[in-house]
Amino acid sequence: MSAPGVVTTTDYHTGGEPFRIVTGGAPELPGASVLDRREHALRPGSEADRLRRLLCHEPRGHADMYGCYLVPPDDPGAHLGVLFWHKDGFSTACGHGTIALGVHAVREGLVAAAPDGETDVVVDVPSGRVTARVRCSGGRIEAVTFVGVPSFVLARGVPADGASVDLAYGGAVYASLPARSVGLEARAGHLTELIARARRIKRDLEGHPATRHPTDERLSGVYGVIFHDELPGEDGRVRQRNVTVFADGEVDRSPCGSGTAARLALLHDEGVREPLVHESVVGSVFRARVARVTEEGVVPEVEGMAYRTGRHTFELDPDDPLGAGFVLR
Repeated sequence: MSAPGVVTTTDYHTGGEPFRIVTGGAPELPGASVLDRREHALRPGSEADRLRRLLCHEPRGHADMYGCYLVPPDDPGAHLGVLFWHKDGFSTACGHGTIALGVHAVREGLVAAAPDGETDVVVDVPSGRVTARVRCSGGRIEAVTFVGVPSFVLARGVPADGASVDLAYGGAVYASLPARSVGLEARAGHLTELIARARRIKRDLEGHPATRHPTDERLSGVYGVIFHDELPGEDGRVRQRNVTVFADGEVDRSPCGSGTAARLALLHDEGVREPLVHESVVGSVFRARVARVTEEGVVPEVEGMAYRTGRHTFELDPDDPLGAGFVLR
């Protein structure tokens, strides 16, 4: 690949899941909307894709890296536009990233916020318009609530790799199943088996009509597989732990924001009205609830917090024989 020059980033983690925001050196991405820009970035050999590889692959990243490009919003009704990326491509939604963007926008002064109270950071993402509601007290950010796109059930009891999965949309399409239904648990000790099983489930569901988005084919296809365990309840709330395996075997360290939205849609469809305490494989927690019900689906609210981990300047030495890097998984 050609040298991209100097690239600067500000990095965060949300519930343990990384989020690398490119603050300088990103390529131009033409298009009338964020979803259009994603289509451009997906073209083989695009500058956006080559830079994604540089920032995700080792030695600058790792197999579970996540990040974004900031792009213009679709219209003046939003503060920011964002194109999400990971090791294997460009995703349509990212709740943990939206939470990190809310923190970033307020801390860096991209969106003015009062020292006390809530400030809405409105963000256009490929799946639609979402909000990061940033709560401050005494000038300190305490929490961020991700308000996602309407989420809904696509299908129930779909067979895949000898299992039965439920399909739901939360900005991306997720296949969901109890971990125990395949003889596993949603915990770190079972990650190798969970990753292998998720890959097979995704492969079996490729092209399945139940994985199609009802109005936009560009949002179709299973993005992630969610294995969940039921845990003892917490003060009138449903409590679950999950392992979300997305893209090609990547494991979300957070409880997964858009995946949590998909889980809320499934629970609401089952008649569950209590809020959801959603735990991750590393023990981090999102607190989620259905804010309202629309004709398109349930509107999820997912509360979490992101923390800045560093500021970086990356470059590619033209003499580096490893070029944009490598992945070992």
